[in-house]
Amino acid sequence: MLEIARESKTMLPNVKTIFGGVHISAVPDRVILKPEVDYVVVGEGDVAFSLILDAVAHGNNDSPIPNTRFKTLDGNIIQGPQVGFIQDLDALPHYDKVIWEDHIRIGDLYLTMASRGCPYTCSFCFNNFFAKLPDEKRGKYVRQRSVDHVMEELNWAKKRYDIKCVDFQDDVFTVNKSWIKEFTERYKKEINLPFQCLIHPKYFDDDIARWLSEAGCTWIQMGIQTMDEKFKHEHLRRYEHSDHIVSSLESMARYGIKAKVDHMLGLPGEPIGSQETALKLYSEHSPKRIQTFWTCFLPGTDLMKQGIELNLINEEQAERLNEGIDFYFFRNEDNINNPELVKTYQSYEMLYKMMPVLPGFLKQWLKPNHVAWIPKLFARLIATVFDLIAGFRYGNPEINAYAKHYIFHIYLFARKKMGFGSIKATKPKTAEIKPMQTNPRVEEQNLSNYPVPSLMDKDN
Repeated sequence: MLEIARESKTMLPNVKTIFGGVHISAVPDRVILKPEVDYVVVGEGDVAFSLILDAVAHGNNDSPIPNTRFKTLDGNIIQGPQVGFIQDLDALPHYDKVIWEDHIRIGDLYLTMASRGCPYTCSFCFNNFFAKLPDEKRGKYVRQRSVDHVMEELNWAKKRYDIKCVDFQDDVFTVNKSWIKEFTERYKKEINLPFQCLIHPKYFDDDIARWLSEAGCTWIQMGIQTMDEKFKHEHLRRYEHSDHIVSSLESMARYGIKAKVDHMLGLPGEPIGSQETALKLYSEHSPKRIQTFWTCFLPGTDLMKQGIELNLINEEQAERLNEGIDFYFFRNEDNINNPELVKTYQSYEMLYKMMPVLPGFLKQWLKPNHVAWIPKLFARLIATVFDLIAGFRYGNPEINAYAKHYIFHIYLFARKKMGFGSIKATKPKTAEIKPMQTNPRVEEQNLSNYPVPSLMDKDN
């Protein structure tokens, strides 16, 4: 992104660059020092962004802006207060998908969120520090849009796009059981499309599984990460028990919902026996996809601090991670010094990827020593192939959507090379581009000293 900012300023010297997001919120003081960066938004940026635009438009270069750091003309850095989280999500406009229609096949997998925040602060996750960003009067971190507000968006999207599946990206979609009951009843009547969501095993039961299934939920994603309960509680700040995980998987299977789970490899200090416990779980309660993530140290998280304390990350590595130069999310074996341990993890990873498509007797019989002899590159290839087979066999909407996305852009690239004009990735079914708003105002909690323009005002 710094390279893009540099190129932008070369082409348009007066352009203003605004950086925000999870990484930026973890190391804002570092980012604002970059010459390519004019503004840094820390935490939620709904209000800050419109205030930045207003300041640029009126040449105001010295008044603090909430959740923002920026440079004045003389090079000084102004830091605004870190205010509380927006409490009324219905006050915000719906997500603007129109700006992506030229580039994304929006209907293949319609992304949205019905809430913000997570009830947990796991040591490896951005919520670990993001939830603590406000200086005072944080308000609730977990906030939900009303069912009316969500239905309003989805009804509009259904009219405009040929939606195949809705993907709710909430950290924990099922955090409020009464909300889920109302939502599922309305969703079935008004939308009636397949959808998927993310859950936490402590916020899931048989009732919720049945309601979701009846409403059209086809896939549920659930984080497991490790099956060592003591390690999980003490080091990852995850407080579910194995019984919660098993009962959740059983409920999904009972109501025909396909499960995909997240599993972490190479966690510092995790007993290796946890992998065998996980393998037993996956063989007996087979998810339809097992996503593996090698431990990644993210700036600002307690896990990264732990990695530094344990000398798993040296000063140079920490610097590169904070600078965004190194980023290993799906695969990072560098944190493990023992080659034999790396090989063991690779063997388990391969077996995890195979579980969803193996026949029952092989699931029970296969052990890491049966695949340990396979060279690393071939093992990775085999794991990827099995993952793809499972994805297409069970109709994973993410794999289907990504496949169609890349096929479209390959086709678009070929058209341009042959001299044909560009085409839109998404052709809207209706000309209407502005969905109705339930509550056209901006939440002004903790912003009484700042003129907050309405995000609904097109002039802002």
